[in-house]
Amino acid sequence: MTNIFDELVEKQRAAEQAHHRVEELRGMYGPPNEEGGWSSRQTTTYNTAWRAWRDLARDVRTAVADYAKAQGEQRSDVETRLRQAVLKKTGDVDA
Repeated sequence: MTNIFDELVEKQRAAEQAHHRVEELRGMYGPPNEEGGWSSRQTTTYNTAWRAWRDLARDVRTAVADYAKAQGEQRSDVETRLRQAVLKKTGDVDA
C-alpha cells in the first residue's frame, strides 16, 4: 500500500516539472509581444503547458489541505515537510 504522503510528494514533483516546462517554453519563445509574436502552434503549446501546471498545482493544494485535515496537522507544516521531501528525493539537499 502506497503511503499517502509519498503520493503528495509525487504530485508536487509533477507540478514542479510542469512549471519547469512552462519556464522553458517562455525562455525558448520569448515574450509574446515581441516582433512577430508567437505562432499559433507556440501559443497552443504554451497554453497547454500552462494549464497542465495550473491544474497540477491546484490538485497539490487540494490534496495537501485534505491530508492535513485528515492528519490533524497544520497545512503549513505539511507543506514544509512536503518541500523538504521533494528536495530530498530530487537530491537537492543532503539526505
